[in-house]
Amino acid sequence: MAVSPESLRGLHERAARALPAELVEDAGGWWLRHARGGAWWVRSALPHGGAAPDELARGIAAAEAFYAGHGVAARFQISPPACADALDAILAGRGYRRHDAMSLQGAPTARVLELVRPGPLRVRLDDRPADAWFEVWAAASGHGDDARHERDMLARVERPSAYAGAMLGDEVVAVGRAVADTGWAGLFGMATLPRARGRGAARTVLAALAGFARAQGADRMYLQVERRNDAALALYGRAGFKEICGYHYRTAG
Repeated sequence: MAVSPESLRGLHERAARALPAELVEDAGGWWLRHARGGAWWVRSALPHGGAAPDELARGIAAAEAFYAGHGVAARFQISPPACADALDAILAGRGYRRHDAMSLQGAPTARVLELVRPGPLRVRLDDRPADAWFEVWAAASGHGDDARHERDMLARVERPSAYAGAMLGDEVVAVGRAVADTGWAGLFGMATLPRARGRGAARTVLAALAGFARAQGADRMYLQVERRNDAALALYGRAGFKEICGYHYRTAG
């Protein structure tokens, strides 16, 4: 699923609005993001400015000063061609370590709805996260320590959102959320409790969120997934998602 560099930057920026930092500083087109606690990727820079050597040098210097001012290591999201090809090599030469290989994937919403048939579980869809949604997300994702920070982050989301929960009886056993933003809907926070796996719970959540995307006029969907997450890659592949690009991170030290 090919997109232009400008469209790719737009997708990463949509994701940044769906995972909003507390503070975002624009440094010549580079988004320098910071938040107190929570997921580390919310505190990464999107280096979407100029590609000339002097522009890269200024951007790196601005980012390093920004993150040093907040007492954290500088971190960059590296996603050519959304950012300059040379940036990865420059950061490697400065001792930045490479980590977390990711896949940005997309699919037409109509194709997702065609391929994904809801499982037998009932689904609940809300415009804000209920306590049960958070409890399942924290338990199933292994991010229980980040739950308070996750609540704070989601409270900052300004775009239309849906929070889906698949129900086993009266209990929420799988969750996910979607954020609609200028023709696209991003998929986030997919998590299923171990005892509910194999029951179509994730499929039910995905179908509900695709229905939300269609209702919002978002004719395309995107998601970000770790390359090592074989189960998620298989689920999304069956739902019609294809890779738009790979990306990774570079962190100082």
